[in-house]
Amino acid sequence: MPPLLSLQGVRVAYGAAPLFADLDVHVAKGDRIALVGRNGTGKSTLLQILAGQIVPDTGQRIVQPGARVAYLPQVPDFSGFETAHDAVLAALPPELSHEPWRVDAALDALSLPGDRSVVTLSGGELRRTALARMVVMDADLLLLDEPTNHLDLPTIEWLERTLEGLRAGMVIVSHDRAFLTRLSKATLWLDRGRLSRTEQGFARFEAWSEQVLNDEALAQGRLDKKIQEETRWSREGISARRKRNQGRLQRLHDMRSERAALRQRVGGARLNAEAGDASGKRVIEVTNIKKAYGDRVLVRGLSTTIIRGDRVGLVGPNGSGKSTLLKLLLGQIEPDAGTVVHGTQLTPVVIDQHRTRIDPEQTIQEVLCEPGTDQVMVQGKLRHVAGYLRDFLFEGGDARRPVKGLSGGERARLLLALELKRPSNLLVLDEPTNDLDLETLDLLQEVLEEYAGTLLLVSHDRDFLDRLVTSTIAYEGDGHWIEYAGGYSDLLKQRALGAAAAAEKADRTDKSQGSGRNAPARTAAAPPPPPKPEVRKLSFKEQRAYDDLPQQLAQLEAEIVDLDAQLADGEFYVRDPKAFMAATDRVKVARTELARAEEQWLEFEERIEALAKASRP
Repeated sequence: MPPLLSLQGVRVAYGAAPLFADLDVHVAKGDRIALVGRNGTGKSTLLQILAGQIVPDTGQRIVQPGARVAYLPQVPDFSGFETAHDAVLAALPPELSHEPWRVDAALDALSLPGDRSVVTLSGGELRRTALARMVVMDADLLLLDEPTNHLDLPTIEWLERTLEGLRAGMVIVSHDRAFLTRLSKATLWLDRGRLSRTEQGFARFEAWSEQVLNDEALAQGRLDKKIQEETRWSREGISARRKRNQGRLQRLHDMRSERAALRQRVGGARLNAEAGDASGKRVIEVTNIKKAYGDRVLVRGLSTTIIRGDRVGLVGPNGSGKSTLLKLLLGQIEPDAGTVVHGTQLTPVVIDQHRTRIDPEQTIQEVLCEPGTDQVMVQGKLRHVAGYLRDFLFEGGDARRPVKGLSGGERARLLLALELKRPSNLLVLDEPTNDLDLETLDLLQEVLEEYAGTLLLVSHDRDFLDRLVTSTIAYEGDGHWIEYAGGYSDLLKQRALGAAAAAEKADRTDKSQGSGRNAPARTAAAPPPPPKPEVRKLSFKEQRAYDDLPQQLAQLEAEIVDLDAQLADGEFYVRDPKAFMAATDRVKVARTELARAEEQWLEFEERIEALAKASRP
């Protein structure tokens, strides 16, 4: 059977250098393809050529006769329509014109009022209108460019279910890993102007692309410098990052287990008793807060405690009150009832959806550095700009590049470098993943994994939440918010278990009421008081570790001071780039080791103090 849509020998160039050349693409009936690649490689351009929106410089586009192709652009335009209903109705094919209910059903599923004028629709509402058009079009092939942009989680999950139920083939460009993993059955990788294909979904992309790069390196022997520069971060970001992430993932699971156990173990009484602990151990303590605007209650009866080092995700539909809850947690607004208490010495930094804007005429160095220097003040410490840029996937020599010459992904990484260098121990990110490519999302995840403070994260990106957070506060309707241990997948499992337990309890109640109508009423026994936590004496091994910690702390602090002094030398990178990179890597490891040692010292100190209190008469 011939493919639904083909491109043969396609070439597109902007200026002298081609974006891609000699590209062949074949999309068959029922194909579910993820189209991936770094920002600037031409994914959206290729999708527009497939849609017939752009004519390539050379090559041809072939569509099977009678095949209906639907294209979802990143920025929909409905300027020719009066209302959202008109825009969706126009997409209904002639053979379905007798079924206008399809339009109303699609609008209702996406919570779109059909009588709204298109000029009053927000970005998210325009996106949902475009999706409604796609659903009613009954197309043979869907070309989707970032379909989840500006959508909340319930809408994304509805879209996944809807697309899974369609018979149409699909080519999808998206930064949403969970979305691509669920829907794709094949992957196209656009890299350095070439297109590779695997008949595996996006879930296998990292392992497959690593093998492609390894095979390429073996076949060519020695890659030239240009290819090394272009593939270094993708190769390292796929292989080394995956190896690093195994350990990080295990640490995240351990943190989640510890967090869940802590909540089960301590209860409200001990949290209140420890509210006076110094050193900022308790970051935010919330007790039975409520917030309403008029008759609408956005937050009702929420209590939680956020401890130093927690990574807390906030999820809920658009309009559920996430921004209000965030402002309550930060103390920017007062609750109508209940209390919000902040720990000591908090230094918050908030990165909102709009992010900081930077002067396109400046160089990267001018954006990041103190005026007239090549030094960056990062979390209160000076670093050479070349070393800091390396943390954000730039090369050392990129410091003098003008901002206006950066790609979209490079500009996003520069914005993150600018915002994350500010000193903080509480980092608040409101939709940080919007409009970021997969590579920059990986980078942001790694930066946040290394962050020593506390995180509050509002996001609709399920994979990002699963990789990063230790607990998730989710909207459950009618102003109720519930905190779940773990990420978004853990939340769904716990909700399912809770629903099953509630159904079983209701079933037991119905049966008992039906069969024991005359049975004497029973009084529920009061739960026994929670046992006092046992304070364990330091073991011989722990005592030895405790005795050695002061010397270990002193050595690490001295090493960090020495490394910072070396990195502050503006000629260090020029003189010995390899030694500079090694020092940059070592100082990060040393800071992590110091933080762990300090935590261990505090734990030992608390146990010793608790033992002393327990032994007093």
